[in-house]
Amino acid sequence: MSTSTTSPSAVGPRWLYLHGFASGPDSKKGVAVARHYADQGIPVERLNLRVPSLEQLRLSTMLDTVLAAMGGPEERVVLIGSSLGGLTAARVAEQDARVCALVLLAPAFRVVPQLRRRMGDAAWRHWQTSGWIETDDFVTQQKARIHSGFIADAEAVDARTGGWPDVRVPTLIIHGRQDDTCDVQNSRQWAEGKRHVRLVEVDDGHELTASLPRILEETAVFLQPWGARGPRAQGSMP
Repeated sequence: MSTSTTSPSAVGPRWLYLHGFASGPDSKKGVAVARHYADQGIPVERLNLRVPSLEQLRLSTMLDTVLAAMGGPEERVVLIGSSLGGLTAARVAEQDARVCALVLLAPAFRVVPQLRRRMGDAAWRHWQTSGWIETDDFVTQQKARIHSGFIADAEAVDARTGGWPDVRVPTLIIHGRQDDTCDVQNSRQWAEGKRHVRLVEVDDGHELTASLPRILEETAVFLQPWGARGPRAQGSMP
């Protein structure tokens, strides 16, 4: 259920990348992050979270998939998640002490209200009554259907802690101010008053493709305690 160019390191935490809604392990951001850290000798496992399938996507099953991929009870894990993968990472971190750090890229906090806002009332009612909604599949580059069971499942996950993940580990959020899919205001609200959370806002949209260099720069600095080499350290290497 994962894609990795090398086996997990025997020392240091395991690093996992979690893609977003209707995306996959070979997303542009996931591949770029994995390639960047492979050059530092850090394998990044890119999980497949299209589970049990894209049509029957369930947030609870995504959580179970990540928990199973984290290994044994002695493992330590860094989670890097994009959009719905970011929400998944935060939800895993709140329930499992093996997670030692989070990087959240445009996280889909309050995913159900955000989907409803973006779709509008008519399309939302159609999804609920027909049982299906059509969306773009970024893996196949075709249209795909998502079953409405995603709604109740995601609401049940979010209801556990009042709609907001209760995360206590160091967290870096990178979010675009022009994001029309996952409102940056949710990241601002979640990060407010949390000394262990750093929010970096960029002039970009939801995909953050124009901000890849900034993402790699910020994560390299933030993740130094867990094995990453920051810009200075990288520059000093022969």
